[in-house]
Amino acid sequence: MKDIQPRVVYAGHKDDHNYTLRSYITGFILSITLTLTAFLLVDGHVFARRFLIAGVAALALTQFIVQMLFFLHLGRESKPRWKLLVMCFMILIVLILVFGSIWIMYNLNYRMTPQQINAYMQNQSGGI
Repeated sequence: MKDIQPRVVYAGHKDDHNYTLRSYITGFILSITLTLTAFLLVDGHVFARRFLIAGVAALALTQFIVQMLFFLHLGRESKPRWKLLVMCFMILIVLILVFGSIWIMYNLNYRMTPQQINAYMQNQSGGI
């Protein structure tokens, strides 16, 4: 006779797999929808510039939340919230980089005279 090994079934293992797969599919569909919505808003010139920037920023924030919840499962951990602390630090660094870059570009554009801009453009088109 064959030696029959009992099959061990872990509690909730199959359900966890289905839940995770469903979570990834839902997150993927939401991410694609949010990306296409932002693209269509910008491509179609649906709103004025000020409202368009606010709308795209809102869609980006929503996409960020979708990524955190559905792909990184940030709200479902039972361990200490070290991931959340690291994520908050990462958000702070990204905000510093983004707003610092915008501030620098705005100030450079504001402080350059038209003659300096023309001279710079002529030097760049000369090639190496």
